[in-house]
Amino acid sequence: MGQVRRRIKHKETFEERLAQEAARYRYAAEEQPVGSMARELLLRRARQAETASHMNDWLKSSGAQSPK
Repeated sequence: MGQVRRRIKHKETFEERLAQEAARYRYAAEEQPVGSMARELLLRRARQAETASHMNDWLKSSGAQSPK
């Protein structure tokens, strides 16, 4: 028998969750010393979350048309 997929109801929108994640990573990066690998990785994750948010906005816009 197959597994039952667990469904999660989020209170925030996807964009809000991405913004919160980016802010959380940026805050954690500020706590690290300048030039450390941990700081660079945290800043990279913050940029990835922001990029994902921009891509989501672009995909939801009316300018993004499906192929014909």
